[in-house]
Amino acid sequence: MTYPHFPGGPGPHDQRRSRRRLYGSAAALLLLGGAAGAGYHFLLADRGARDPQVAAATARFERFAGAWEDGAARKAAAYTDSPDAARSLLTSVMTNLAPSATEITPGEGEKERDGEVRLPFTVAMEVPGAGPVRWNTQARLRQTAGRWTVEFTTPTVHPKMKSGQTLALKSRTTRAKVLDRNGDPLEAASLVGTVDEATGKGTSGLEARYDARLSGGKGPKKSLVIVDRESGRAVRSLTAVKPAKGRPVRTTVDPRVQRAAAEALSGVRKKAAIVAVDPRNGHILAAANKPGGLNRALAGRYPPGSTFKVVTAAALLKSGMRPSDPAACPKYARVDGQRFENQDLFTLPDGATFQDAFARSCNTFFVDSRDRLSATSLRDAARAFGIGGSWDAGVTTYDGSVPADTSDNDKAAAAIGQARVQASPLVMASIAATVKNGSFEQPVLVPEAVKKKYRAPEQLEAEVVGDLRKMMRATVTAGSGHALKDLPGEPHAKTGTAEFGTADPPHTHAWMIGYQGGSDLAWAVFLEDGGSGGADAGPVAARFLKNIG
Repeated sequence: MTYPHFPGGPGPHDQRRSRRRLYGSAAALLLLGGAAGAGYHFLLADRGARDPQVAAATARFERFAGAWEDGAARKAAAYTDSPDAARSLLTSVMTNLAPSATEITPGEGEKERDGEVRLPFTVAMEVPGAGPVRWNTQARLRQTAGRWTVEFTTPTVHPKMKSGQTLALKSRTTRAKVLDRNGDPLEAASLVGTVDEATGKGTSGLEARYDARLSGGKGPKKSLVIVDRESGRAVRSLTAVKPAKGRPVRTTVDPRVQRAAAEALSGVRKKAAIVAVDPRNGHILAAANKPGGLNRALAGRYPPGSTFKVVTAAALLKSGMRPSDPAACPKYARVDGQRFENQDLFTLPDGATFQDAFARSCNTFFVDSRDRLSATSLRDAARAFGIGGSWDAGVTTYDGSVPADTSDNDKAAAAIGQARVQASPLVMASIAATVKNGSFEQPVLVPEAVKKKYRAPEQLEAEVVGDLRKMMRATVTAGSGHALKDLPGEPHAKTGTAEFGTADPPHTHAWMIGYQGGSDLAWAVFLEDGGSGGADAGPVAARFLKNIG
């Protein structure tokens, strides 16, 4: 039920609520079709030909009606003989129904023997959630001290209402729930989304995307009812609307993994997200966001920084490099006047290998290795991880972008996940899942809604996959992913610290992606403007994995 204003006293509706009249013949016909057939007149051009007292009473009523149309209850009540009662009831009705448009059309008034004027009129409203509603009623006006006054009673507002009653809306829908994979209500607010209480319509998240299914179809979601103002109980239905029953939407979310992700973010002060997927089938097991609102876990767009070195390493391995190849890692690398450097200006000693450079996340090695890559090598390697395609996941996702390089500097920056490389946490979790699985499986949240999963146009060679697995494991055991070193489950990982903005020194996003060697779980942790991948995202990832147990 929706009837927020039952009290008998004045409500919050004294100020104008911008309920505008619908002028123009098309709008009038839309809302008031049929009124003329009931013997009423839309136009009162013949007023001068009628009894002048009827015309004067009608003119006074029109002032009352105009204020009512505009939601100005206090002003409308001033034209009645019972200002307090009129103000209270009109406030209640207009607050409960919250019409987006109201049109009150007087018919032909008739003078009674006692000198009063009886005036039929039509009320038509466009009510969110209920659509157009319309009823016929009548008012009586009497002249006192030379002024016509509306004799206000409850039936003046609606002929089927009695004293102590008001109009309200009642939901006609048994709205279904968004469920987790176990069939229980999904406890992930940023995924589920919100429903407008006034209209019963989903306004964000899965509630919005699957509104028709969850609500039982299109059309009005609420019906007009008479309710007792004291108890709030519906006593009569005024619109015959067939009840509808929604159908639930079942997701792939594992409530245990979702809770672990949400709890891992509970102490994080930055905007953050954790995504987890099943590498075997792409099922999204968790998508936690802090705070809610923007679903950055699935649809955020960010530079991935060094987590993208998984893709760059795949391209270099495909070019013929091996993890044991020598890898120089100086403080700086220069490309056409642009200087690239390692975090905290670290270097690696002589004898360091490609695997060492990956595990320690040496930017200068990857920048200096760009000559092994063509302008399209990174784009082509990314395709094997599903990046650049259009994913049909049953939910809105951002599926990443790795354009072909346009210059040497562009290639150098892209090799370390900067420049125009963009990804969501879901994309980065999927990269880790692809290494674990050996091939790309498109992420999915609502399997029943997926018409055609995206298939990667490129495939990773088995030897490349094997090397990437070793290098991601080395990141944990001997590199920047040391926050996971003592955890069970054989975690594999890659850290990332992604620069963004124009500040000097630049702000950085913190990333860590990975998968569990002993179970079917791949994941990504993202902290917006969160610092360093290893130092800041790493402990959050560790909490997440510990929470799962």
